Amino acid sequence: MNEAKATQESSPAIIFVDDEATAVKYFQRAIGSLAPVLTGGSVEEGKALLDAHGDSVGVLVSDQRMPGEFGNELLRYASERYPHIVRILTTAYSEIDQTVAAVNLGHIHRYIKKPWDITALRMELKQALELAELRKERDHLVREKLGVLQKQTLATRVGAVRAMSATLIGPERFQPVDTYLAAAVLASVQSSEADWLLLDYSDLVAAESNRSGVFGHQVAENLATLRNRHAGSGVSGAVSAVAGTLEEAGIKVRREGDALIWSDLPALTEFLGEPANNAVSNQHAVWFASLLWLDGNDFALEPVREGEAIAFRPVQRKTEFPADRLATWIEQF
Repeated sequence: MNEAKATQESSPAIIFVDDEATAVKYFQRAIGSLAPVLTGGSVEEGKALLDAHGDSVGVLVSDQRMPGEFGNELLRYASERYPHIVRILTTAYSEIDQTVAAVNLGHIHRYIKKPWDITALRMELKQALELAELRKERDHLVREKLGVLQKQTLATRVGAVRAMSATLIGPERFQPVDTYLAAAVLASVQSSEADWLLLDYSDLVAAESNRSGVFGHQVAENLATLRNRHAGSGVSGAVSAVAGTLEEAGIKVRREGDALIWSDLPALTEFLGEPANNAVSNQHAVWFASLLWLDGNDFALEPVREGEAIAFRPVQRKTEFPADRLATWIEQF
């Protein structure tokens, strides 16, 4: 396998895969002035080149007939893992069925038959490089847009948590929200990227509103159950009641003195971090309902990261928070 250095060049690299050494030299001589060229002699070598240099490659050109697998297998591999790369199939043989199949499956952008016309080949590769640059710019803009939308989605979910709390225990009580969000930050919540091949913006709004509504209903039901089963508990009884409720719901927590030790950190970020089409589990609703119920008993849990777990210790709930406290939390996500 011969690899030219592409990292110092401004132009995206071209991968050329062909088992004929003469074709490789011919291609490098004809195309090398347009962009860095990385070469391989088999489908496996082509896959290795893609995996090593995929982010800096703009075009993949593969011969069809090579020892082992055919070139369209390499192009299929590239289309699934590196869809931004412009894919070109070349061959000296008339393998129309395989070529048509590759086109129909979206594995190739262009088919070029050997022997090459150098002028036409250079023009094809120049156009492919330009297309690769356009795709790169498009992907950059899409990533920026997705980043903004993901941040907006996370902010909306934080607002939904606040709205649930205000509806169920009163707008003046902020402690459960503070504890919930502090735990999520300690657990390193990250908003999952929406699948924009399956959702448009209106779909996302509908999915988010339905998800929040269902979650809010689950929280309300679990809060009512806690109130009925554990009325008038003191701090020790309240923490024990919460521990028992969490364990009963299938949440893995353990008691250490007066603290609850929570090791399943992703479970603390489920509502905030999971995709919109993933329903929130009842276990997570039990967790938030427990924080609301504790507040009604004038207690709260204070989360502290301890290694790979988070320890929650009972404290007196706070009654005053800065007016911009919610905005401060949103900025931390």
